[in-house]
Amino acid sequence: MNNQDEQLKFWIESAQSSRNTAEDLYRTKHYDACLFFGHLMVEKIIKAKIVSQNQEIPYSHNLLKLADVANITLDDDQKDILNEITTFNIEARYDDYKRSFYYKADEPYAKKWFAACEKIYKEIQGTI
Repeated sequence: MNNQDEQLKFWIESAQSSRNTAEDLYRTKHYDACLFFGHLMVEKIIKAKIVSQNQEIPYSHNLLKLADVANITLDDDQKDILNEITTFNIEARYDDYKRSFYYKADEPYAKKWFAACEKIYKEIQGTI
């Protein structure tokens, strides 16, 4: 197995692990953390796509930037979705945002956005 294959395997497995964690968190009603891991699963599957194209992964959590590097064509709605999901990384991580995100991430919000994360994950995974 060459280095690119190892990196690809790492990112795919890591994305799947984040997906499993997000599912567990959703099921146990930890919606804010679920969405944080939803962001991670999307970020990691995009990074797998980047590696599959033999490109260098930029140090970034911005999903639009990563999608651009991965040559993923997005319409305006998809860009808006990735922008919203990108905020989960910041809002769930930093204390000054955590409290407001905790209240924002109720069950209907989490259901909608976790489904969006799942859809993107599956679409990108299918192209690797």
